[in-house]
Parts: sequence; C-alpha cells; structure tokens
Amino acid sequence: MGLYAKHVLPRLLHASCGNHELDALRAEVCAPLAGRVVEIGFGSGSNMPFYPDAVEAVDAVEPSGTAWKLAGPRLAASPVPVRRSGTDGQALPYPDACFDAALSTWTLCTIEDPALALAELRRVLVPGGRLLFLEHGLAPDPEVRRLQHRIEPWQKRLAGGCHLTRRPVELLEDAGFEITAVECFYQPRVPRFEGAVCRGTAVSP
Repeated sequence: MGLYAKHVLPRLLHASCGNHELDALRAEVCAPLAGRVVEIGFGSGSNMPFYPDAVEAVDAVEPSGTAWKLAGPRLAASPVPVRRSGTDGQALPYPDACFDAALSTWTLCTIEDPALALAELRRVLVPGGRLLFLEHGLAPDPEVRRLQHRIEPWQKRLAGGCHLTRRPVELLEDAGFEITAVECFYQPRVPRFEGAVCRGTAVSP
C-alpha cells in the first residue's frame, strides 16, 4: 500500500463521506438496524451517529488503520459499543450465523471481489438476517453510463479501486439475497456519474 492509499486517501474519504448532506441518507439506511451488527467498509465511522437504540453492538470491518484512527472521536462519543474486528470483507473472521444485521454503505464499489464479500455476509448473518445497503453504481441513463465507463479507470486509481459501473442490486441477488425493499435515484447536488445510488434491504434466506 503506497503513501497515498495509506495516509492521503483515508483523509479525503473522511472529509467527503462526512459531508452533512449525506446525513439523511445515512439515517434512513441505518434506521432498521437492530441487535448485533457487522458493518463492512466502516471507514472513519460516518454511520455511527445514526445507529438506532435497537443496535446492541457493532463489529467494524475496515482495512485502513488511518481511517480507524480518524474514527476516534465518534467512537468515544458513541453509546453503541463498536470494535474493529476485521480488515477484509472477503474473509470475515466470524463464525456462521452470528449477526442479526449487516450494513454496507458506498462499499461494494471498492471491494475487489464483491461476490465473495456478499457470500461472507450471508454466511455470518442469521437466517432471515438483513443487509441494509446504500451503494452507488451504474446509472439508469445511457449517456451517464457512457461517461461512467470513460471515467472509471481514473476513478479506480484515485479512489482506492472504486468502480462506477457495478450493479449493486444484481450483485446482491446473484449472491442469494432476497431484495425486500429498494429505491434507486440520483443524489441531489452530486454529479450523476458518481451519484447514482440504490438504497434498500436484502434478506439472507
């Protein structure tokens, strides 16, 4: 991991993902969480202020030590116990069926093998456990898609492997999740090539 990826990129993501214009989206996706939760792509903890009272504890999966350090103030202020217990969403260090719910926000775009990560989430969720997701990906409009395909090689270099053209809902369905609620839309005040998002709930049968 180079200096940019190790030290600079986590700080850039800390600033951009901490944008308060995202607060309403984070609050909505986190609202159904309950029980013991695993969050992949924890980052610097931007979702922490929105964990509902029904959450008992959170296991954070985050590869970046710098991002985890940046989460320090939120960790100190959180009434929900949070521990960093994993660094790779593709190889979760947990036994089968040990979490009630999972959370993934702007994460599936970056994981090298999202199918493997989703298989891992299914493994560690209890039967009927819910994955709450908020993910960006391929836009619905052809002209935006063309732009995404042109920009994606640069996006991956500058944003830690982030893909613009993945299809999060299809990835979830291919992994065996049942989509019980989904809404896809463009984020306001965000360029459409990076602001096409899907928010919803997927259940592990």
